[in-house]
Amino acid sequence: MVAKVNQDLCTGCGICVDDCPAVAIELVDDKAKVDAEECTECGTCVDSCPNEAIAMD
Repeated sequence: MVAKVNQDLCTGCGICVDDCPAVAIELVDDKAKVDAEECTECGTCVDSCPNEAIAMD
């Protein structure tokens, strides 16, 4: 269950980037993007997103 970012809800705040222990998220064109190969499916990004823009499959 890799984290997925809803691009319509993502504001590009970067909180998920800062909180990701696997360093699997980066901002691309001011939106969060998850590297599926690096994601450890821990859910930290889901919990930290203030806009509920990230969900697990």
